[in-house]
Amino acid sequence: MQIYNCMIIEDEPLATEVLQDHIRQVPFLKLVCACSDAFFAMERLQEFDIDLIFLDIHLPKMKGFDLLKVLKKPPKVIITSAYQEYAIQGYEFNVIDYLLKPIGFSRFLKAVNKMEQPREVVVASRPAAPVAERVYLLFIVGKKKVKVFLDEILYIESMKEYIRVNTKSKSVLTKFKLSQVDGLLRENNFLRIHRSFIVAKDKIEAFSATEVELGGKQLPIGRSYKEVVLSVLEG
Repeated sequence: MQIYNCMIIEDEPLATEVLQDHIRQVPFLKLVCACSDAFFAMERLQEFDIDLIFLDIHLPKMKGFDLLKVLKKPPKVIITSAYQEYAIQGYEFNVIDYLLKPIGFSRFLKAVNKMEQPREVVVASRPAAPVAERVYLLFIVGKKKVKVFLDEILYIESMKEYIRVNTKSKSVLTKFKLSQVDGLLRENNFLRIHRSFIVAKDKIEAFSATEVELGGKQLPIGRSYKEVVLSVLEG
C-alpha cells in the first residue's frame, strides 16, 4: 500500500484539528506538517516530499489560489473551504476535490480515495453537490476529544481563552478563542451577535433589538453587531 505524505495549509486551529483527526484515521495518509500561512508552507515544501496538500483558500498574507500559481510543480491538492462559490475556480487548478467546511469524515474519505485516480479524469469532472451528512466538530477537553454535532449547538460563549459550546444536552469547555471558530461556523447557520456570543440562527425562538432568546436563555446583542444581526433575522 502506497503511503502519501500530507500537508495541511490552514489558519483556523479548529479546522486544522478536524483535518488532523481525519488523516489519522486513513491508513494510507501520513501527516508531515501543518502550516498556518502560504509562505511557511513554501518553506516546508522545499524541505519535505509532499504528495497531497489540504489547502484553505482564505489564508493570511497569500491566498490559497495565489500559492498554487507560484508553485512550479505542486503536489496534488484538495481544497478545504467554507465558501462554495470558488469551486469552479478551484478545479481550474487541477485540484482533485473541493471540500466544504465543516468536513465530515465520509466526505473526506471519498476525496482522498481519488489519489489513485488518473489526473485527466479528475480534471474533466465538476464539483458535485455537497453530500448530505450530519457534520460534527471535535473539541479537545482534557485528554479527550468530544464530538459535537453542528445541528445540536445552541450557542457558543467566549470565556477569555476558552469557549463554552452549549447544546440542549451538554456543555463543552475547550481552549479556543471565539474568533478562532467564528470563521469556520459563519457559513454554516451561525451568527455572531456579540463579542462573547455566536448563536445558531435556526435555534432562535424570539428576538428584539437588544437580545435573542434560544434554549430558555436570553443573550444580548452587542451594539456594534446590532445592525447586521437585525438585518439577518428580519430578512
